Amino acid sequence: MREFVLLSEKNRERYLRLVTPVGNLFARLGVHPNILSILGLILSLVAGVVYSMGYFFWGGCIVIFAGTCDVLDGLLARKTGRVSRFGAFFDSTLDRFGEVFIFMGLAWYFSGGHVFFRDVVNSTGKDQSPLAVVLIILAIAGSFMVSYTRARAEGLGVQCKVGLMQRPERITLLILGSLLGAIPVVGIVIVKITLLVLAVLTNFTALQRMVHVKNMLVKEKQAQ
Repeated sequence: MREFVLLSEKNRERYLRLVTPVGNLFARLGVHPNILSILGLILSLVAGVVYSMGYFFWGGCIVIFAGTCDVLDGLLARKTGRVSRFGAFFDSTLDRFGEVFIFMGLAWYFSGGHVFFRDVVNSTGKDQSPLAVVLIILAIAGSFMVSYTRARAEGLGVQCKVGLMQRPERITLLILGSLLGAIPVVGIVIVKITLLVLAVLTNFTALQRMVHVKNMLVKEKQAQ
């Protein structure tokens, strides 16, 4: 049975064709891949601050650029022959921090927090939602468990890239929900639904990977 994924290979290929010229330009300029990894982290931090003020649309736009940096660093590493195990580790680690910054900004907004010396955009507190904060915590936990299950599986010698809500899917869903969050009245509901979907599907993906690893280890034992 063919595995169901949210992002088709054709869409992935179209996106890569779109950003490849930028990667080629950075390669000619001699930009180090780690610089793009760090830039992606900084943009994620900025996105978190923007989300904390309730600017979902602009937060989503910044996440687009952060995600593009995440794609370009790997592309640039291959183009320049700078692929290394540390580079992959460094990039993956910064990705996790980046997700925390983004979700932290969302949690700050829905908890009714303040940003620096001013209130958030909706200072009346009408969008304050403990449930949304819980969903954000679950989404963070699920995102980390998706990464952890893969790392732990590969430590056991099992390839584990399966699952419905991997990082590209998570970022794409978050971006779509954020952009639609700018719609008057219903936008905030769409953002909350997006958080609900992320909370459920990230943890479901971790469960998928647990089942996959179990099946692979059973097959490996039977083959001995």
